[in-house]
Amino acid sequence: MGAKIQHDDELVENHEINVTPFIDVMLVLLIIFMVAAPLATVDIKVDLPASSAEPQPKPDAPLYLTIEADHSLSLGNDPVTLDGLPASLRSVTEGDTEQRLFLRADKTVDYETLMQTMNKLQEAGYLKVALVGLEGAGLEGMPGEGGKVQ
Repeated sequence: MGAKIQHDDELVENHEINVTPFIDVMLVLLIIFMVAAPLATVDIKVDLPASSAEPQPKPDAPLYLTIEADHSLSLGNDPVTLDGLPASLRSVTEGDTEQRLFLRADKTVDYETLMQTMNKLQEAGYLKVALVGLEGAGLEGMPGEGGKVQ
């Protein structure tokens, strides 16, 4: 709040708000979020199979474990071996075995590789595993009546 001094010793208040600092702060925050937003996504390309299950809400910071077509594993964006998976998980989750893991696997990955990975997660104490698939896609062409799995 500013004041102007006039000749008759009467103070008059200045009711103008200086919005320039507010705009400067908002522009800086906008730039920070524009730079940080792409860094929060997983950049590993995986051809996911379709799912007819109802989509569930995603947590704020999901932890993805990815099985790629060549059977290599990635925790987030970092490559990891099957034997080194428990140590990497403990390091990332800070030992919190109650944290939900989101398991993504390429549709060409065989069932044995998927089960070996899930067994390793169970041995490490991580029992909350969510399987990730494409949302909204049907299961046409699957065995059974009308594309439904029996």
